[in-house]
Amino acid sequence: MTQLSFPDRVVPADTRTQGIKYIGSKLKLLPYILQLARAVDAVTVLDGFAGTTRVSQAFARNGYSVICNDVAVWSSVFGTAYLTSSGSRADYESLIDHLNGVEPIDGWFTEHYGGQPNSGCSVQGDGLKRPWQVHNTRKLDAIREEITCLKLDPGTEAVALTSLVLALDKVDSTIGHFASYLREWSPRSYGELVLQVPEIVESDSAHSVIRADVFEALEDVTADLAYFDPPYGSNNEKMPPSRVRYASYYHIWTTVCLADRPGLFGKARRRDDAGDRIAASVFEDFRKNAEGQFIVLAAIDKLLSVANAQWVILSYSSGGRATASELNEVIRKNGRVLDVVEIDLKRNVMASMCWTNEWLREAQVPNREFLFLVEKG
Repeated sequence: MTQLSFPDRVVPADTRTQGIKYIGSKLKLLPYILQLARAVDAVTVLDGFAGTTRVSQAFARNGYSVICNDVAVWSSVFGTAYLTSSGSRADYESLIDHLNGVEPIDGWFTEHYGGQPNSGCSVQGDGLKRPWQVHNTRKLDAIREEITCLKLDPGTEAVALTSLVLALDKVDSTIGHFASYLREWSPRSYGELVLQVPEIVESDSAHSVIRADVFEALEDVTADLAYFDPPYGSNNEKMPPSRVRYASYYHIWTTVCLADRPGLFGKARRRDDAGDRIAASVFEDFRKNAEGQFIVLAAIDKLLSVANAQWVILSYSSGGRATASELNEVIRKNGRVLDVVEIDLKRNVMASMCWTNEWLREAQVPNREFLFLVEKG
C-alpha cells in the first residue's frame, strides 16, 4: 500500500450541506472524504449513491464538477435543487413566501398521514399511528397542490419540493424513517410547517443529476473520481432481509415529490411500489449466489470493475454483509489501495489510520466505518 500524507488535523473544507434525517448519513465523514479526494488529481466526481446529496453538495462547494446519481425520485429532486437550479437563493424567496401563505386544506396526505394530538398519543381511531399532526398535513396538502398548479420549470419545482421535504422532516414523529412511527407524538411534531429556501450551491463548475440504477448510470458516465456508498445489507443472520430497504424507509418522500396518490399497504401505509420484492436493491441482499458468494459482495466487485474512473472512494461499514477479508480481496482485485481511513461511528470520531492489513482486525469491531481510496488497475 502506498501511504499518502494524511495529517492528524484534517485540512479545513467547506462542508456546509443540508439534508433530511437519514440512516447511514455521511455528514460526519465529509471532512475525511474530501481529504482523500484531495490526495489525487480529480476534477470530476461521480456520487453513485447520492441519497440526501450531502456528499454531492460538499464536493460541489469545494470546486469539483459533480455527477449526482441515485435511483430515488426524491434524491434526484434534491440534486436538481442544490446543484443545477439556475437561480440564487434570493431568486426563490418570493416563491417560498407564497407557498408559506397558502390556506391549509384537507386532502390526500391528511387522510392517510395526519393525526390529531389526542393528549400526546399518535394512535388514531383506526388503531394506526401517523407521522405528522393534522395541522401540518393540511399545510402539506395545500402547498403540494399549489406547487402543481403553478406549473414551475423543473429547477424551480425541485427547489420548492426540496424546501417542502426539509420542512416536513423537522416536524415529523418518527425515529428517522417511515417504516414505523412513534406511539407518542414527538415534541417537534407540535411545531408549525414552515418552508425556507434551501442552501443552494452556487459554483462555477458544471454539475449534472441522473436518476438511475447505479449500473445503468455507469454505462454512460466517465469521471476522474467515483464515490460509492452502497446501502448495507445487515450481517445479522437473524434479521429479516425485508426490513432493510431504503425505498421502504423513505417512501413518503417519493409520494411528496410525485404527488401521485399511490396505492398503500401496511401499518406504515407504504407505497405499493415500495414493497420489498419490488424495490429491493442488490446491495441490500442477504443471500448467496450459485457460486457461494454473497450477492452484495459480487455487486461491489462489479461496481469497482465497471466504474469508468481512475480513482474510487468506497465507503463500507463493519455492519455490512461482506466480511473484512472478502471485501479486502475484492478491492485489491480491482485496483491498488492508496489509503484506508477508519472511523469509529459509536464515538463519532476518526479513530486511527490503517495501513497494510491492519484494518482487517479493526473491521471486526462493531460500529466502524471505512473509507478506501483505490486507484483502479
